[in-house]
Amino acid sequence: MSAQEGPEPTEEELRAALDEQMRNIRVDDVVLQTTATLINLAGRRLGLAAQPGEDPSGDVDLGEAKKAIDAARALAPLCPDEQSEPIRQALSQLQLAFAQLTGAPGAADMGGPGEPATAPPPRPEPDGPSPEDEERAKARAKLWTPPGA
Repeated sequence: MSAQEGPEPTEEELRAALDEQMRNIRVDDVVLQTTATLINLAGRRLGLAAQPGEDPSGDVDLGEAKKAIDAARALAPLCPDEQSEPIRQALSQLQLAFAQLTGAPGAADMGGPGEPATAPPPRPEPDGPSPEDEERAKARAKLWTPPGA
């Protein structure tokens, strides 16, 4: 037999406790917590949350990662102002990791998460856009950018 702290709360007591919580919680708190959860989930689905010695490929699911990133991006503008910068930074890192994993053109020049991006060497501008430039523009259109960036 296990020792119990006391009798189980009744349904009425549980309902009263939930009502009390709902009176005290702010929407900003829920939006921020949900956004943070989505960012953490996206990182896990991109294989970024593996412990040393673990194989990160078991958690990788690019479809789920994309959904989590999209949802976090949608909620980011609703987060409290004091949290907007860390959220934008986290989303940028996730988007970069997603681009690298999906093999988006130019992703190899961007460095890994936490690594500085390296700029490609400057090239002379041709008279019109080259097919390579048009392909890069299409790839950039698929990448997410944080609001206000």
